[in-house]
Parts: sequence; C-alpha cells; structure tokens
Amino acid sequence: MSNSHPIIVTGFMGSGKTTVAQALSRVLGCNMLDLDRFITEQVGRTPREIIEQDGEPAFRKIETRFLSEVLARGAARVIALGGGAWTTLENRALIEEHHGQAVWLDAPFELCWQRIAASGSERPLARDREQARNLYQSRRAVYQLAALRVETSETFSDVETASRIAAALTQR
Repeated sequence: MSNSHPIIVTGFMGSGKTTVAQALSRVLGCNMLDLDRFITEQVGRTPREIIEQDGEPAFRKIETRFLSEVLARGAARVIALGGGAWTTLENRALIEEHHGQAVWLDAPFELCWQRIAASGSERPLARDREQARNLYQSRRAVYQLAALRVETSETFSDVETASRIAAALTQR
C-alpha cells in the first residue's frame, strides 16, 4: 500500500467513522480530515443546516466539490466521509481517480441508532428509528462497494478497529 494513497472511511451515521479515522491517523502517523467538519468550516453551516435550508441535493453538490478539493490537494491521508457521501457515484469516482482505499465500517443498526439518539443532534435524514433503519438498509448495498469491509461493534475499541484496518490495508 502506497503511503500517498488516501484512506477513505465510510459507513452509516453513528458507525464511528470520525473516531476510527482519528485513531487510524494516529496508528499510521499521518493527518486526518473529517469531511463534514471541513464543509462546516468552509461554508459556515453544518451539513444538517445545509440539508434543512437548501435540501439534500444542494448539500451533495457541496460535499462533492469539497471532497474533490481535499483529494486534489492531498489535504489528508485519512478522510472520514459523512454517512451519505459514499452513496454518490461521482464521489466514488473521485476516490477511485485518486487511488483512494475505501474502508466501510459495518456497524450493526442498533449500535448506530443508539449513537445517533445519544448524540442529541437531530439528523435530517434519520429523524426517527424507522426512517434511520430504512436509510441504513438502503445504503448497505452501496457501502459494500468499498474495497475493505471492517465489522465494528461495541466490543472493539477505536484503536483496535484502526489497527485491524491498518493491518488489512498493509496486506493489500
């Protein structure tokens, strides 16, 4: 695995993308970027605010623009995507174009829902358990397109998960 190729962490909201990406960047000794946070810093509004004010399609365009910029600049070796970024074909093509290694954090729905509920911040695309479960089920087929699937659960710490990812990517 080349040290220059970006590692893209994807998965459903609440799967632990940001915390695992942070741990992975420490394990690998490289920098990490959370795409949703980057968008918030650049635009001055959170993804939730953009989706609520302008709609999901407008947010997806912004997300793609910033993903393209981050990848082109080589802004970070490890990039945590928002839960829906990987579902956009153009984003997957950008990642492939930049030789990104996509890692799907496959967490059980109940764990994701528990974390979504505990976060206290409303998710415009998962306002209730049923809406979240339907979205979770519909996105799984697209997440499966990632180069590497790593099952996560409450029993694995972020560092353990990051170490498993690093080991699996080294073997590729």
